[in-house]
Amino acid sequence: MAWALVITSVAGFMAALDNLVVTTALPSIREDLGGALGDLEWTVSAYTLTFAVLLMFGAALGDRFGRRRLFLTGLTVFTAASAAAAMAPGIDSLIAARAVQGVGAAVMMPLTLTLLTATVPPAKRGTAYGIWGAVNGLAVASGPLIGGSLTEHVSWHWIFWLNVPLGIAVMPLARLRLAESHGTGARLDIPGTLLASGGLFGIVYGLVRGPSDGWTGPLVLTGLFAGSALLAGFVLHGIRAQNAMLPMRLFRSRAFTGINAASLLMFLGMFGSIFLLSQYMQGVLGYSPTEAGLRMLPWTGMPMLVAPLSGILSDRVGGRPVAAAGLLLQALGLGYLALVVAADTSYAAQLPGLIISGVGMALYFAPAANLVMSSVRPQEQGIASGANNALREVGGALGIAIMSSIFSAQGGYDSARSFVDGLRPALVVGAAVVALAAVSALLIPARRRTARDTGEAERPVTSLEATVPAEPAGL
Repeated sequence: MAWALVITSVAGFMAALDNLVVTTALPSIREDLGGALGDLEWTVSAYTLTFAVLLMFGAALGDRFGRRRLFLTGLTVFTAASAAAAMAPGIDSLIAARAVQGVGAAVMMPLTLTLLTATVPPAKRGTAYGIWGAVNGLAVASGPLIGGSLTEHVSWHWIFWLNVPLGIAVMPLARLRLAESHGTGARLDIPGTLLASGGLFGIVYGLVRGPSDGWTGPLVLTGLFAGSALLAGFVLHGIRAQNAMLPMRLFRSRAFTGINAASLLMFLGMFGSIFLLSQYMQGVLGYSPTEAGLRMLPWTGMPMLVAPLSGILSDRVGGRPVAAAGLLLQALGLGYLALVVAADTSYAAQLPGLIISGVGMALYFAPAANLVMSSVRPQEQGIASGANNALREVGGALGIAIMSSIFSAQGGYDSARSFVDGLRPALVVGAAVVALAAVSALLIPARRRTARDTGEAERPVTSLEATVPAEPAGL
């Protein structure tokens, strides 16, 4: 049990860390490798996008061909891609390595909790899940700080080199200490995966290139229209296909639709804001990477403190009001930051907005997973939870693309004033999007009685279900 907990927690930490570890290193990467705003966007979005669209596919691969085998495959790919990112000679090769990292994480991450479940006795799973979730939450909270410290005191390359010794250490342990297991062996939805991947890539590509190439540019229009068409095809496929990766019948549930819309919109507003604010703290206010990472902790680290309390609160009053209140607080926090940001804003003036946003994020994460699981029938919970985690990652990729487009349309990197001119409307949009997420959460019906309430036995965790972590691993 102990070895399984260590192996799966370390692997989950690696995958979760790479979502935000890059943010405080972006100015240094831009200075060293060059590249425009769109290139910086892709250093983050290339990872989150491939992670998102291949997440459910990776879980299904593990169920069909062996969870330990595919876990090792994903870990190997992730570790090798991390080394390639650390040695990247240019911005394009860095983006390519980040995309491959996302592929490895998409295969590795959903299998960590399934492998842990297969090893830990039922009576001890609650403790094991709590430790696993806390480690993933620590990765999210410390991502900007670790990235900033390594960038400032060593080199930005070490935010990727860090994964290599960890991966090399975990590989033989996983081979020797984890037992092999299989799932149902259901057919893989390759057409659905291709449609979702192509559609999301086209839309994100169009959003990233639009500000620099012009919104009427042929490649931009092709990306937006082709991406939309492929996503429409994905929806039709989900309606008609028998073993669709994401059956569209699930969206007949108002609860399922509400929580997934809230998740996508919340991550859209949050990711895009963190992407820009971390650069604002360094490029405009003059903080070092480490100082910027420390100053982001009231936001990114708040779930470690507040999430347990919000979990107790959601058990008493239901998940819907807690999640909606959290989203509303995060919207208020972003709106406050939009009002106070300037070329010379003190950290004391920013702190209330960071704290309010962090508390709001923590209130949302605690009840979100339970709302997802209770929104569908028990036999559909695996697919539902995988879909929710994938949509959160998609929201993050879209948030960076959309809010960076707003930023570049209104401002830029030319001066501190120009940066603030672009940042302020982007934060306003981020606040509005998260406010819409709060409205979506309120569409969720009042809580229903769960297996815990009725005393019914809970079913085993599948690889797809394991893609929703106890803590926000996909930030």
